[in-house]
Amino acid sequence: MNDTVAGDGARAASQTAFAVLAAISFSHLLNDMMQSLLPALYPMLKDRYSLSFGQIGIVTFTYQITASILQPLIGRYTDTRPRPYSLSMGMGFTLAGLALLAYAHTYPLLLCAAALIGTGSSVFHPESSRVARMASGGRHGLAQSVFQVGGNLGSSVGPLLAAFIVLPYGQSSVVWFSLAALAGMFVLLHVGHWYRAHGLARLKPRAAARAHSGPSRKHVTVAMAVLLALVFSKYFYLASLTSYYTLYLISRFHVSVQSAQVHLFVFLGSVAAGTLLGGPLGDRFGRKYVIWGSIVGVLPFTLLLPHANLFWTGVLTVPIGMILASAFPAIVVYAQDLLPGRTGTVSGLFFGFAFGMGGIGAAVLGQVADSRGIDLVYQICAWLPIIGLLAGFLPHINRGREPPPQERFAAG
Repeated sequence: MNDTVAGDGARAASQTAFAVLAAISFSHLLNDMMQSLLPALYPMLKDRYSLSFGQIGIVTFTYQITASILQPLIGRYTDTRPRPYSLSMGMGFTLAGLALLAYAHTYPLLLCAAALIGTGSSVFHPESSRVARMASGGRHGLAQSVFQVGGNLGSSVGPLLAAFIVLPYGQSSVVWFSLAALAGMFVLLHVGHWYRAHGLARLKPRAAARAHSGPSRKHVTVAMAVLLALVFSKYFYLASLTSYYTLYLISRFHVSVQSAQVHLFVFLGSVAAGTLLGGPLGDRFGRKYVIWGSIVGVLPFTLLLPHANLFWTGVLTVPIGMILASAFPAIVVYAQDLLPGRTGTVSGLFFGFAFGMGGIGAAVLGQVADSRGIDLVYQICAWLPIIGLLAGFLPHINRGREPPPQERFAAG
């Protein structure tokens, strides 16, 4: 009887919970859609409040550094004290940030709104990444891609909503998106029910099975340092596009604000496509190869971008977004495999570091744009992907899909 129950539990743990993945991906879409409203509003806020590029960079820095500092701390805390309903609470911080952003009429209030939105992100990302791994059924790359692509789609939709809703109706119309936050809180409440009832039971066998088979401490230290360097290059470069792409297009090619937002939508859509591909490719061919190819492979396109006309600028951002974005699901899962049983800590560290690098990048690049011109930003950032050569120092730890729990137990 006990063997039958154990077998049923192992079979359940090996099955991918697609309904849960869909729910967490949809919530990620809502979360990042709301968060992407902030950078999409930059052209309007810059004119309305006479902000410099440097001040715009500080707004991004405030939002992203808040998330960067809190995410690994929250992830570490929930590794030992799981909080199934913290996801819904995190969405509540985003709701408060949106409400303040809609009615903020001073620069300090804009910074407070950015900090609240960053706090919501700091709670949402490490815990939702944990839920994705719980629901993966062993297909960790696929699960991370499904989870992350929701956020990419939300980020790509945000600029369109800003262009066709917020810009015509003004800053106060941001409050309408509170309905999306309420919908997200409702969905995440049900995810929390599944998390409490089934999710933890799925995660424990995998962590126990891998606890004594990981790489050496030296390999872990080297690999983590390399992965963080790769995240630095990826997100520092992405900061140049997500924060300043619309302003770059307006300044260099004299396009309208709405046209610039559509170009940003195309770029962010390509990021979503690359994210969706990166995880399954890592499951199939090995995460190290996806990490290597995705970051170094983008270098020819980034080098061409600063010298392209308007048409080719739009074309080049598509492979840049796809190739660059395919790395992050593979990086997160690779790091989770390095440190089994510390899913929240790893997820919080990498999502937090990514946000931090994006924030620092936005602030630094804003100062460069103010002092030397925005064109120089893209000439400097074009060389950042060469850091991807460090991927050659990553150890081989996992190729393809991890076997389901019952196969590993039988082999042992």
